[in-house]
Amino acid sequence: MSNEEREFFLADVHVGVLGVATARNGHAPLLVPVWYRYTPGGDLVVQTGRETVKARLLRVAGRFSICVQDESPPYRYVSVEGPVTSVSDPVPPAEREAMAYRYLDPGEAGPYLAATVQQLTDDIAIRMRPQHWRTANFATFAADFAGTVS
Repeated sequence: MSNEEREFFLADVHVGVLGVATARNGHAPLLVPVWYRYTPGGDLVVQTGRETVKARLLRVAGRFSICVQDESPPYRYVSVEGPVTSVSDPVPPAEREAMAYRYLDPGEAGPYLAATVQQLTDDIAIRMRPQHWRTANFATFAADFAGTVS
């Protein structure tokens, strides 16, 4: 993917899989699905509970990665990794609302926000600056493959 393609793909709505290193003896890195928000050229934002395993590991590691994908053919993915640039504690109400409206229909976002209002005091927002990108777009491969099948 070109730089512009990968940034717009990351900015689109996907559930991301966040990865963070762990110092837990014998454990692989923690991988968890997350909602996220990204604007091309900016930081990537995730939210989580202040006392979750994920938050504790992010504080220690100081960086994380996230991978998003399109599971419909032709398959595509973008993976980024970078340092935590800031932590907002607690999560700003506008950030939490923007995330809810990004992932939920407008008729669901309001009730979701009302039902989970305690997250305004329990959650934090973590910002990461993408530094290392990995991408793939299998459209060319699929077109080439389709041309060779009789």
